[in-house]
Amino acid sequence: MMSHFFRGVLIVIPLSITVYVLLEGVIWLDGLIPLPYPGLGLLGIVLIITATGYLGSFFITRPIIKYFEWLVLRIPLVKILYSSLKDLVGAFVGDQKKFDKPVIVQMDDSGKLFKLGFITRTAMAEHGFGDLISVYLPHSYNFSGNQFLVAREHIRELDLNGADAMKFIVSGGISGLAID
Repeated sequence: MMSHFFRGVLIVIPLSITVYVLLEGVIWLDGLIPLPYPGLGLLGIVLIITATGYLGSFFITRPIIKYFEWLVLRIPLVKILYSSLKDLVGAFVGDQKKFDKPVIVQMDDSGKLFKLGFITRTAMAEHGFGDLISVYLPHSYNFSGNQFLVAREHIRELDLNGADAMKFIVSGGISGLAID
C-alpha cells in the first residue's frame, strides 16, 4: 500500500508543479495586456513578438533596431542588464546557440573529479589567457552556474546533444543519460 502511495507521489507532485508553473506563467503573460477575454493578452504578446521578429528581418528596419540598441547601450545600468539578457536569450534561441558543446572538465590533478559543462568561448588568447577555454558549469537543481577559464588539456568534448547534457546536469545526474 505504501509503495503505491510513494509511486503516486513520484507521478503527481512533478506533474502538478509543472502544470501549476506553466499555468501561472500563462496567466501572468496574459495579464500583461489586459483584454476582456482570457487568452487574448497572451495571443497579443505572441503576435507582437512575431511581428517584431518579422520586421527585424527586413533590411530597412535593421538600422532602426541598431539605433534603438545604440541608445539603450548608452545608459550605464540599462546597458549591463540589456546586454546580459540579450546574450543569455541568444545563447538558447539565437542563430549562434552557445550551450551546444557539452564537455567534461577535469577539476583536479588526481583525475578523479570531473564536472559537466559547456564551452562558451574557445579563443581566449586575444584576451591574454593563452590556451584557456571559457567553460560554463551549471549548478544542479538551479538556474545558475559558474564560468571558468580551463586549460585545454583538462577538457574533453562529449558527443552529446546540448539539451540532454543540460537536463542531466540540472537533474543532479539522475536523468539517466549515458556519458561516453
